[in-house]
Amino acid sequence: MMAYWQNVWDRWQFLWDDRGDGVTYFQWMLSAWGYTVAVAAASLVIALVFGILIGTLRTLSGHRIISAFAAGWVELFRNIPILVQLFIWFFVISELVPGMRSVPGFVLACCALGFFTSARIAEQIRAGIQALPTGQRNAAYAVGFTQFQAYRYVILPQTFRIIIPPLTSEAMNIVKNSSVAFAVSIPELISFAMQTQEETSRGVEVYLAATVLYAVTALVVNRVMAFMERRMRIPGLTLQTQGAH
Repeated sequence: MMAYWQNVWDRWQFLWDDRGDGVTYFQWMLSAWGYTVAVAAASLVIALVFGILIGTLRTLSGHRIISAFAAGWVELFRNIPILVQLFIWFFVISELVPGMRSVPGFVLACCALGFFTSARIAEQIRAGIQALPTGQRNAAYAVGFTQFQAYRYVILPQTFRIIIPPLTSEAMNIVKNSSVAFAVSIPELISFAMQTQEETSRGVEVYLAATVLYAVTALVVNRVMAFMERRMRIPGLTLQTQGAH
């Protein structure tokens, strides 16, 4: 038994070795994890803001130009691979748009990932709004609400309750998709794993550690969203039956 645990320690002790700059591999891994969480969180905020806006615009009646713009947004960002979008932000937009060269790579990565996910969230918002009975909208107009007020106080609050389960999947996906940031030298988990493997030849241990951290992060996101789902549920109704009333 002692030999087994000694073997385990021998395989993992490299994490506490100094890289040569006063930082251990374990500290470097935690820093990379922090970058992963930061990229995912910032991207999710961008995705929610634009996703809610674009999804709402797609359902506006009597505004064909606005609806067409929103539909074009969804088709553009949904149909281009995230890695291609990331490269476009870094190597095309940063060259063509004045002042973009000075924008930090972290911000560009968050914009690429946020806009990509916003198209998916917009479709969920649209589907949630269209799942509501038309009587909800008509009743809001009947009591004197403007279109903005109808969406603000009647339509969107019910829509958010309906779409929390798919939003949970998107929030977890954005954590996993943040791994593409390694391609533009953002020091997140995959970048850490690749460089550490080259320096230590401990590929199995490094990628296993990165996998565990991704899983833990996604699990935390899942539990947070599940808590929000319980808090937003109308007593006596499930999320499915809420959309039918």
